[in-house]
Amino acid sequence: MSNVYTPLHNQLLSALGDQEFSRLSVNLEPLDMQLGQVLYEPGEHLKYVYFPITSIVSLLYVLENGASAEIAVVGNEGIVGIALFMGGETTMSRAVVQSAGSGYRLKSKFLKAEFGLNQQLMKLLLRYTQTLITQMAQTAVCNRHHSLEQQLCRWLLLSLDRLDSNELAITQELIANMLGVRREGVTEAAGKLQRLGVIQYHRGHIIVLNRPVLEDLCCECYQVVKDEFDRLMPQSQQKH
Repeated sequence: MSNVYTPLHNQLLSALGDQEFSRLSVNLEPLDMQLGQVLYEPGEHLKYVYFPITSIVSLLYVLENGASAEIAVVGNEGIVGIALFMGGETTMSRAVVQSAGSGYRLKSKFLKAEFGLNQQLMKLLLRYTQTLITQMAQTAVCNRHHSLEQQLCRWLLLSLDRLDSNELAITQELIANMLGVRREGVTEAAGKLQRLGVIQYHRGHIIVLNRPVLEDLCCECYQVVKDEFDRLMPQSQQKH
C-alpha cells in the first residue's frame, strides 16, 4: 500500500479531534483491499470495522437463490460495519470490495470502547449512519422507478465521488450484479452513454469523459444522497 495515504484521507477519521483521533489511530491496521474481497457475510459476527481510503466497498443484499443487489456504497467518506456500534453485532448484508485500493481496519473492541466514551465520535458515526440510510432508501426507490440508464448514471457518479480519478476498473458483469439486473441491460445502457461521448468503455475499464452530461442524464437520486451527506457531515479538515 502506498505510503502517500494515511488514515486522515478518510473523512470520518479526519473529522475527529486530535485526542480522539490519536486514541483510534494507534490501533488502526493498514489494509490492501483487493477487488472482489469479501469483508463480511450476512449474519457473520463483525470482528472489524473498515475505513476505506482509495478503495470502494459495496454493501449487497443477498437472496436465498444467490442473487444480489447493491444497497449502498462506502468509500473514503465513511466506515464499513455500522452494525457494530448500532448494537446489532451482525448484519444481513454482504460487504464486497468493488474498487481495489487501500484502507484501514479497526478491531471491534477498540471502536466499541471509544464509541461508549467519546460523545464526538458517537455523534459523528450516528450522523454518518443517517446518510447511509438515506442512500439505501434512495437506491431502493431508484431501482424501482427509474430507468437502467439513470441507475447506471447514479452508480457511476457515486463511485466517482469516492475515487481520485475519472476511471473505474470494473466489468459490465460486475455492474450488473451490483444493480441486480441482466448484463445485457448494462451493455445497452453503457453503449448509449458511450455513443453520447459521456463515457469510454474498454476491457473492464470505464473512463468518464463528460461528468456534467452524466449528471444531467441522472435522476434526482444522486443529488438527494449527496445533499444529505453534505448537510450532515463536516468537511474534511486534514488538521492532525
